[in-house]
Amino acid sequence: MANWEMWDELSEVSPDYDYLLDIRPTTQLTEEGDCSQVVHEGDDNSDAVVTISSTSVFYVGLQFENASESDSGTIMDLYHDPDKANRRANSFKWKHYGEESDPHDYTVKFASAPKRTVKTPFNVSIDVIKLKVLGRAPA
Repeated sequence: MANWEMWDELSEVSPDYDYLLDIRPTTQLTEEGDCSQVVHEGDDNSDAVVTISSTSVFYVGLQFENASESDSGTIMDLYHDPDKANRRANSFKWKHYGEESDPHDYTVKFASAPKRTVKTPFNVSIDVIKLKVLGRAPA
């Protein structure tokens, strides 16, 4: 299998808010990518694809099962504070935790609202949050 990272496809983008979200997902990290295309399916099951942009767009999903109150509070504050991410308005830096496969920092913005579940004072979870990857974060 070839070594591939989102980093290979993206250019450098400076964040709106100079902050690094450096919290390791406790359960999973998923990556998905696509480009802007419209697919028209014919009656004969053929496809006609119109490529609007060949630039890839990436999203990551992060899940925090049994997160600390501090980590979950950091995420909720980052999302809701109008001087920080301001929900989906401002971008920020995010540390990818793919270890050797992708040790880079990216410029991202929220693509979904975080949903926090407090089961007990020491058992806090955040369902999958989706981040849109805008580009490589500057060093």
